[in-house]
This record gives sequence, structure tokens and C-alpha cells, in this order.
Amino acid sequence: MAAEEVKVGEKIKATRELKGLTLRDVSDRTGFSEAFLSQLENHLISPPLGAIIKIAHSLEVEIGTLFNQVGTAPFTIVRTHERKPTSRVASKEGVRYGYSYESLAPDKINRSMEPFLVTLEPASKKGVPYNHEGEEFIFVLEGKVEVQLGEFTDILEPGDSIYYDSTTPHRVACAGDALARILAVIYAS
Repeated sequence: MAAEEVKVGEKIKATRELKGLTLRDVSDRTGFSEAFLSQLENHLISPPLGAIIKIAHSLEVEIGTLFNQVGTAPFTIVRTHERKPTSRVASKEGVRYGYSYESLAPDKINRSMEPFLVTLEPASKKGVPYNHEGEEFIFVLEGKVEVQLGEFTDILEPGDSIYYDSTTPHRVACAGDALARILAVIYAS
């Protein structure tokens, strides 16, 4: 049985409202415009993981909270058929924006790292670089991936990896016409 997709925008809005915060409050804390945040909450746009991490920090919640992951176990095993997809969408009609995520540790309590299996789809537009506190490790499983770190850009292929400080503005995208899959491990300090 396929898992239901998690709607991150709705979870961000619900968490913001539960904490009694306005779009302006979150905008002031993240540096993102109110318009951007409103579009995100209404599934008109969706940011990369880096922006979600920044929003989670501004809401003072663990990243997993925004993916409907409440860790309660000292360890977690996730079987292939148990992974819950979280897709980026460009509109309410479900037009894909370029990424889909599958959490690899949803039930681990007090986790310091967030491991994801990420599928990068070919996209006509390149995303904007984001930065946030922490570190990231990416291992390319299949396809070609363009990584931008500040002024540095390179193409990674299967078997290649990169580890970097997330405070550097960065962008990860599919390079080419075929899907790419990566293992992304994010440490958000």
C-alpha cells in the first residue's frame, strides 16, 4: 500500500497558527517575504530542504515536525514500502516542481540529522540558493546533479559525494534530462 504524500505547506501553516505567529513574524525570522510564505502555505510554490529547515527553526520545531514525523523511538527501521513521500508542487493541481523527498528516519526521537532519499526531476528553471545553520552531506545514487555552493558549481555523478557547511548559499538540482536520486543527510544545528 502506497503511503499518502505529506503536505508540508499545510503543516507549516498549521504550526505557525498554533504558535500564534503571523506571516510577518515568520518573514522577520527567516528573511523570506510574506508573499513567498503565503504561496508556500497554499501549495503554489515549494522550497528546497534548506528553506524548510530555516522555517522550522523560525517556528522553533524540529524539521521532522513539518513532515508529520513525531519521533518516539530510540531507533528507526524504515522498509522500502513504508517510506512516506513528500513532494514539491508548483500548483494545487499537482504540477511537480522538481523534487520529491522520502524520509529515512521518521520515528527516531531527538535526532540531530535528517536523512532523506531525494528524487530530482529535470526542471526548466533553476532554484535560488538558500542557506541555513548546519551541514549537509549528499551522495549521488543515479543521474547527474548540479551543486552550487556560493560561486562554485560542479556536476556530480553516481558514486560522487559532497559535504559542506549549510551556511554557504547552496542549490542542488537535476543536471540533464533524466531523473537523479540522491541520499541527503542534513545536520541542522
